[in-house]
Amino acid sequence: MAILNSIRKRGIFLILIIAMALFAFILSDVLTRGGGSSVEDTIATVNGVDIDRQEFAELLETTQKSMGPNANTSQAMKLVWDRELRRLLMEEQYEKLGLRVETEQINEALSLYLAGDPTFQDENGNYSELKMLEYVAQVKANANTNPAALEAWNNYLRNVKQTVLENTYMGMLRGGLSSTVADGEQQYRFENDKVNLDYVYIPYTSIDDESIAISEEEIATYIKGNPKKFEVDPQVDFQYVLIEETASQEDIDDARTAIIGLLENTTAQNDITNNIDTIPGFRETTNYAEFVNANSDNPYTDRWYRSEQLPAAIKDTVFDLNEGDVYGPYQVDKTLNLTKVIEKRQLPDSARVRHILIPAGLNRTDSITRTDEQAKKTADSLLSILKGNRSRFPSMVKAFSSDVSSIVNDGVYEWFDYNQMVPAFRDYSFEQNTGDIGIAKTNFGYHIIEVLGQKDFKNVIKIATITKEIEPSEETINNIFAEATNFEIEAANGDFAEQANTQEIPLRPVNKVGELDSNIPGLGTSRQVVTWAFNEETNIGDISRFNVPQGYAIVQLTRRSPRGLKSISEASAEVTPILRNQKKAAQIMANSSGTTLQEVAASQNVTVQTATAVTMAAPTIPGAGNEPKVVGAAFGTEPGQETGLIEGNTGVFKVRVTALNKAPDLDNYTPYASQLDTGVSQGLSSNVFNALKESADIEDNRATFY
Repeated sequence: MAILNSIRKRGIFLILIIAMALFAFILSDVLTRGGGSSVEDTIATVNGVDIDRQEFAELLETTQKSMGPNANTSQAMKLVWDRELRRLLMEEQYEKLGLRVETEQINEALSLYLAGDPTFQDENGNYSELKMLEYVAQVKANANTNPAALEAWNNYLRNVKQTVLENTYMGMLRGGLSSTVADGEQQYRFENDKVNLDYVYIPYTSIDDESIAISEEEIATYIKGNPKKFEVDPQVDFQYVLIEETASQEDIDDARTAIIGLLENTTAQNDITNNIDTIPGFRETTNYAEFVNANSDNPYTDRWYRSEQLPAAIKDTVFDLNEGDVYGPYQVDKTLNLTKVIEKRQLPDSARVRHILIPAGLNRTDSITRTDEQAKKTADSLLSILKGNRSRFPSMVKAFSSDVSSIVNDGVYEWFDYNQMVPAFRDYSFEQNTGDIGIAKTNFGYHIIEVLGQKDFKNVIKIATITKEIEPSEETINNIFAEATNFEIEAANGDFAEQANTQEIPLRPVNKVGELDSNIPGLGTSRQVVTWAFNEETNIGDISRFNVPQGYAIVQLTRRSPRGLKSISEASAEVTPILRNQKKAAQIMANSSGTTLQEVAASQNVTVQTATAVTMAAPTIPGAGNEPKVVGAAFGTEPGQETGLIEGNTGVFKVRVTALNKAPDLDNYTPYASQLDTGVSQGLSSNVFNALKESADIEDNRATFY
């Protein structure tokens, strides 16, 4: 009570203290954000233009959906990032140049891009602007009921505009970079003028590497003198141990007992009749799809297998079994399996058929919309006619079939593999006999199929397989968690590597991990580990435990390097050979005496060699490889004259030109100029984007969010 009275007396004072604390917090936040847009709302800033976090997230979600279920966030993010970065950089260029897209350009582009889509074609199969306008009007009219269609069209139109702008921009650049006739003549000379020469070649390998010392100071000086070659983004190194959440032998034995229990019949009381019913086990069941789907972690697959198509664990065994025999249980990785032979026969390796597709819905050929019942009735009618006169098949394909891709071939699908078609179509094509004609229903509609041919018959088998994942029990999971926790505590109190060695757990080092990397060797996608390693509050030597799909990863951060130049140790492997060869070249030149080829060769105990028909386009010296500097010097030397000592890629050279054979003049060098233009055009778009990206001021905050 005394405390409450004290608080009441000092109420105003406490309110002031709280208000000042809140004000300080808000002021700190404003100062941290510079009074502008928050990094919390900005994925990146490119030349002063923000990429909004919410908009980026929406694009990422859409892109990831379009890439399919196997695409991960990192892949989708890179795709969206490259696309948005390119858009911003290119839009900046368009703005500087005042480029705009006119309506006529858009319409012309649409006439090209939509020409192959039947939705925008007239009755003659040509692109129709009227059809396009009708489509847009319909999409807008249905915007309330189908907003996704309008959004998709608007996105498509934006992409078309961007494409037109980029094509215009690249066209302007291409025009400015076009090669002249003089450029063409020079290229012709590079390819066809030839030089013969005598040369002395003293390879760098003639001096032992161990005799040339390269200091760290020299490496550092080279790095600073060539910063573009050695720029690196922020990186971290860490090491980890993986304690996997795997089943114990006791868990495996329990799982084996459980799956064996599926083999035999069981009994259960019928709640309706109160009788004891016998429920067939895997040995006696004939309803394989129902039994497998009810008891297996993998669904039943109704298909035929050749020996080479079966899993490795059973392909050498099940073909020797009789129909109805069961193989197993057998273990594959972390699963136990039972496989039953359902049927054995021979089937062709490939088939050739022709068909007519009558869909339930709109038929593209006759433009008639049918219900499922009407489609079946039409298919039955056509089948009756064809059974009486199969010569009418091609004309009926053209009149009735909705399968546009096969109409041009009279409905024929040439030799195709067993797995190429949907199941019902496949089964009729391979399980019926050559000459048979009938109907198969698929998701596409009703197919009237005639089997025209089958070849390469092989033994096949139909099987039913029950697969059960071997899962660790709750007791095992608790023991693994305790093991991981114990390792984390012991490693924090001692040496991480020593603790891994003591517990006989493999230590896995991971080096040069980037801020946006996600795939960790041995762990797979593990953004949580990378984010932790780059967190400013994580210090070198810190240890943390992470839940990963395999179990627990206990990770220790061992190095963090900021954005900048490679360290001496990182660049040493690249720089040392360069500096070593420079010193070897200086040493060879200092030890060479004489002024002629023969004198220099004698002083270095090498022979004078000969090369003929060397061109600048292919500057290869026999025995030495690619030596553009040497060949360029030779073309700049008069016949009969010698060069000085030349520091080449692989050694030191001295050259005497014996002949310079110029190719005959041409009346027209335009083809060579065109060849140069083609080379420029092929890489222009990517080269321009890379140049703009390199010169841009980019503040990338993606690692904060993903």
